[in-house]
Amino acid sequence: MTASTGRRVLIIVENLPVPFDRRVWSEATTLVKAGYQVSVICPKGKGSTASHEVIDGVHIYRHSLPLDAEGVLGYAVEYSAALFWEFLLSLKVLWQRGFDVIHACNPPDTIFLIGGFYRLFGKKFLFDHHDINPELYEAKFGRRDFGWKLMVWLEKLSFRTANRSLATNESYREIAITRGGMDPDKVHIVRSGPNLDRVREVEPDAKWRNGRRFVVGYVGVIGKQEGLDLLLESVSHLVNVRKRDDIQFVICGGGPELETIRAESVAMGLGDYVTFTGRCPDETLFSALSTSDVCVNPDRPTAMNDKSTMNKIMEYMALGKPIVQYDLREGRFSAQEASLYATCTDPADFGDKIADLLDDPERRAAMGAFGRERVRKELAWNYEAPKLLAAYEALFTGRKTVAAGDAVNGSAATHGKQ
Repeated sequence: MTASTGRRVLIIVENLPVPFDRRVWSEATTLVKAGYQVSVICPKGKGSTASHEVIDGVHIYRHSLPLDAEGVLGYAVEYSAALFWEFLLSLKVLWQRGFDVIHACNPPDTIFLIGGFYRLFGKKFLFDHHDINPELYEAKFGRRDFGWKLMVWLEKLSFRTANRSLATNESYREIAITRGGMDPDKVHIVRSGPNLDRVREVEPDAKWRNGRRFVVGYVGVIGKQEGLDLLLESVSHLVNVRKRDDIQFVICGGGPELETIRAESVAMGLGDYVTFTGRCPDETLFSALSTSDVCVNPDRPTAMNDKSTMNKIMEYMALGKPIVQYDLREGRFSAQEASLYATCTDPADFGDKIADLLDDPERRAAMGAFGRERVRKELAWNYEAPKLLAAYEALFTGRKTVAAGDAVNGSAATHGKQ
């Protein structure tokens, strides 16, 4: 029997359904294995439509959302509807299973309203800081107006309401302390390392090549800040300038810009060179990535992307794939020698670096091996799970956490996002 037996956790996440949200699922299953009783509230989505189900000991309660938001008004409607259903489902969980702590995963930074309500009744509130929403707002809308100021205010209230918070890297920890006003002793760094029980190489499948010699893979949300438009410009450079007709691009993932990017690829005459899977199960995802010769992260250079640790980078490395990305601080920290870094923002240079890697199999092999080893020895989830459990122990017991010097979480002064 573990020391955590009898402790009950309610995780609330609005951004993605569970178990599709990889960080949340790793956290939930880690807590279950440590003896916690875990419930999760999340939205419904493709492949995750049951209102209630139990997977690996985690009770999942899902709600519908009215739309896939676009624009400020759309996000306001989505987040308001989500908050309404989250609160109703929290009452259901409280009645059926109970909970001692609410573990809130942003975005959005509104779940503190539920956490604050339950704190009145002695429950604890843990804020899991997945995204820096003021920077995300600026990346989406290109301005610092009333909406941006509202994001800063909601972020601060989330931190002020929390008993403890989780940061995905040192940059996020610094934001929690400076902009959020949190006590440094109450901010724990828990990176989003890949779970090697899930991320696995499988037999390559020639269908992804579309008759071509090479495959370049991408996985992630397809939104405005993810730079898929820049990636299409790189594809165009390779096809039309470099005259490369031997490269197939496979884009795995869904999001608000999927149909726009798909239509743009056709309009640019690239439809035959780019395969879109949409949101797909792990079986499809790892088949595509395992077949890829190079993987890419075309994230647009923004304050958010510069400070954020991207799950896709870690997964590429876990699969032993060399990477091309723009030269952003956290991307460089994570990948180090497993990646080439293109000039921000130069799609031609990005494309040239893809071509350079494809034409140099020895370099690809060396970079892939470096990345795989770095994940297996430093960055995998099994190194982060004890830190999550330590944060929970501190949450329940009040013990202080070590503030810095956590080498695998980021350098003491320079690293940040998820």
